Amino acid sequence: MRLILLGPPGAGKGTQAQRLVERHEIVQLSTGDMLRAAVVAGTEIGLKAKAIMDRGELVPDEVVVGIIKDRIEKTDAKNGFILDGFPRTVGQAEALDKMLKEKGLKLDAVVEIKVDEGILLSRIEKRAGETPGGPRADDNAEALKKRLAVYREQTAPLVDHFRSKGLLKTVDGMKGIEEVARSIDAVLGVGNPAS
Repeated sequence: MRLILLGPPGAGKGTQAQRLVERHEIVQLSTGDMLRAAVVAGTEIGLKAKAIMDRGELVPDEVVVGIIKDRIEKTDAKNGFILDGFPRTVGQAEALDKMLKEKGLKLDAVVEIKVDEGILLSRIEKRAGETPGGPRADDNAEALKKRLAVYREQTAPLVDHFRSKGLLKTVDGMKGIEEVARSIDAVLGVGNPAS
């Protein structure tokens, strides 16, 4: 199973990805983690990425796709993967599509976890008031508003891109964790395991 989870910050992608990893014996691939690992391992693409990062530049899409290509060839990814943090733009999605096609692979689904941004903001504000010693630096309404704006601008167009390819499955992310998990299983066509 090869998946992408889409949704704004705070939608619960990490929680649901972890559950899918355990349930389907697939790996969660974080582009940030993969970049760091490739740099540490000193791979050809890792050295290229390091030179770019050392100059303070953003790593171009083709380098990130190259790192994903190297990573999905590892044995732990043979059952599939969930991409985390990639693609963020339509250009990245197109580069990913091309790479997967070259490898004779395709995405099974793109699951959009749809949430109400106003409710997300009120949750953050409520949590900030309850947290002893104050919230984390990035766990406040202003930081979330900025992250939501970036998501809407860059990543939200992916929804239309994947819808046009027939890959988009949308679930209501405002329900409880278990209900969202069951909704994801339903749109993926996988039943609940026997309890």
